[in-house]
Amino acid sequence: MLVGYMRVSSDSDRQSTDLQRDALLTAGVDARHLFEDHASGAKDDRPGLNKVLELVRPGDVLVVWKLDRLGRSLSSLLTIINTLKDKQVAFRSLTEGMDTTSPSGELLFHVFGALAQYERALIQERVMAGLDAAKRRGRAGGRPPVIVDEKLEAIIAALDGGMSKAAVCRNFGVKRSTLIDTLTRIGWLASGHSNPESHAG
Repeated sequence: MLVGYMRVSSDSDRQSTDLQRDALLTAGVDARHLFEDHASGAKDDRPGLNKVLELVRPGDVLVVWKLDRLGRSLSSLLTIINTLKDKQVAFRSLTEGMDTTSPSGELLFHVFGALAQYERALIQERVMAGLDAAKRRGRAGGRPPVIVDEKLEAIIAALDGGMSKAAVCRNFGVKRSTLIDTLTRIGWLASGHSNPESHAG
């Protein structure tokens, strides 16, 4: 079964919705199997995508008009692609011509898997570099940090994937002050990310 997913950045972006819908229908997706979200890059919850991931079964194919409709960042895209692979669901992006049902499809999944490992390695490297920098500044010691190891890596990946700080605090059960202190300690905020005081998110 072909399942189509569409996303536009706002409710006013109607033309893009129509363009994606027409392309997916032309590709053979049944209108009853089309799902969409009206969500900006700052939104964490996408009910349409959640329904898709609940619906698809082994052998199905998720079809999107363009890669950026599925993932709003490399981190989020890799997470979704790996979820599909675990479910034995194929993936097709019409604009980029990506199709994991083709002979080269398995190679494409391997490429995405390698990118995911690369992403995790970069996160780990940045965390360790931040900790080393803190030690050189004489900030090591004292009370051990609340957010460490795998939990810290998961939080960094979530933030890089577009999740807001408020959502991270809710989902990972940490206080905002602890989150900000930890991000400052590892140098995440200083590496070009938004100032924690510039918005409430």
